[in-house]
Amino acid sequence: MDHKNSQSASYAAAGVDITAGYKAVELMKKHVARTRNEGCLDDVGGFGGCFGLPIAGMEEPVLVSGTDGCGTKVKLAILMDKHDTIGIDAVAMCVNDIICVGAKPLFFLDYIACGKNIPEKIASIVSGVAEGCVQSGAALIGGETAEHPGLMPVEDYDLAGFAVGIVDKKKIINKDRMAAGDVVIALASSGIHSNGFSLCRKVFNIDNNDPMLYENRAELGGKTIAETLLTPTKIYVKSILALLEKVDVKGISHITGGGFYENIPRSIPDGLCAQIRKSAVQVLPIFNLIAKVGNIPERDMYNTYNMGVGMSVVVPADQVDTALEILKTHGETAYVIGSIIESDEKVILE
Repeated sequence: MDHKNSQSASYAAAGVDITAGYKAVELMKKHVARTRNEGCLDDVGGFGGCFGLPIAGMEEPVLVSGTDGCGTKVKLAILMDKHDTIGIDAVAMCVNDIICVGAKPLFFLDYIACGKNIPEKIASIVSGVAEGCVQSGAALIGGETAEHPGLMPVEDYDLAGFAVGIVDKKKIINKDRMAAGDVVIALASSGIHSNGFSLCRKVFNIDNNDPMLYENRAELGGKTIAETLLTPTKIYVKSILALLEKVDVKGISHITGGGFYENIPRSIPDGLCAQIRKSAVQVLPIFNLIAKVGNIPERDMYNTYNMGVGMSVVVPADQVDTALEILKTHGETAYVIGSIIESDEKVILE
């Protein structure tokens, strides 16, 4: 599209450079192109993203949507001036939610609000969004970048988005089929993911850019606290889809804000409880460091962070070995952390 006649000196004087927006779109197109799949019907730049629904073979196709952002993890990306992975987090937080229903992600749209539109920076953010889409099999079919002068400092931005997936109604994960004796399997996280960063910011004095953020730490494998915290959220879509093909999955929980105590109960029916063995949880070093530096009680840690478990799935006891083999074949660190018992407590950590 030719934008040479589309410019406004008055709007630019007010703090919004619409030509920067055009340049950002041009720079991000190569990243968006990586995400194209069979459902894409047009290119980025129109008023709406069009997508053809792949419903062949489905009796009752159901669309499943999810929306989220990256929380205050964005603050760390801004401090480190590293913007090419935060988009993975935005996609992950959405697609990891809808896969809990059993839905295959179809497409994703992002929204970036910024103090000043710096095209190269926006394109870097979108490159991460595109990578997240590639990892989940979703197409990036559109988005929006909004310049907010006076509302946000020029260096600041926020990132959010939403995903839409599809599942045959009969294949929606139904927790009501869960029974005592079923087994809870953990899928390891890549780190903090995108939750609990307000507490991280306090513990590590991130808002003041504390020098300890950039010290190499032996307990973190030689990495700094900053780069460890900025590790992108793991996307579980393809491994869970493979699992659903061969195993009778009765419940899936995405362990996000609220940790074990809030998220695991969401996939447990009334009258049953997930009994989790804390000794079985493979806690990542970053969580031990947070607890130590911040003097955070253990219960608060499990009620805020994923503690090394990004997702949990419930399967019949006689299918545990098959489930573990499938998950490990697809690159997951997966292991048993508990079982389902009769109780009204929904989740017990012991």
